[in-house]
Amino acid sequence: MGVTRFRDLVILAVLVAMVTACGEPAARGPDIRVEDAWGRPTPQMFDVAAFYMVIQNKGNEPDRLMGGKSPSCGALELHETYLTDDGASGMRPVPGGFIEVPPGAQVELKPGSYHIMCFDKQSDFNAGDKLPITLYFEKTGDKTLDISIR
Repeated sequence: MGVTRFRDLVILAVLVAMVTACGEPAARGPDIRVEDAWGRPTPQMFDVAAFYMVIQNKGNEPDRLMGGKSPSCGALELHETYLTDDGASGMRPVPGGFIEVPPGAQVELKPGSYHIMCFDKQSDFNAGDKLPITLYFEKTGDKTLDISIR
């Protein structure tokens, strides 16, 4: 093997090692993932229900959950649970109308915290049902997924 060929192989090996060491490039902008989306069973006589989930942003820029829609609900609103002046729990729309999802972080929508309220339910929500929902993110755009009723 000639010196030039050996030099070329060494350079190639160094370049491969550098690329491998760097791993995957960081996502540019937000990289939103939604996991464990669920709601509780509720008969149709109850006009409202709540949905919960974990929203992860694996990117390097913040994003905002702005709202959503579902054929299972007449309307969806982003809500939070809060303590009233007399110490009782209450629910209200989130201030500003959005939920911030910081870069490299996750936001958990869960009972007693942030949640998505379903108004004007279109049917019973039974254990085992899968309900379609589309979430609106400011930068990511729409994400469609299923809510598991459990």
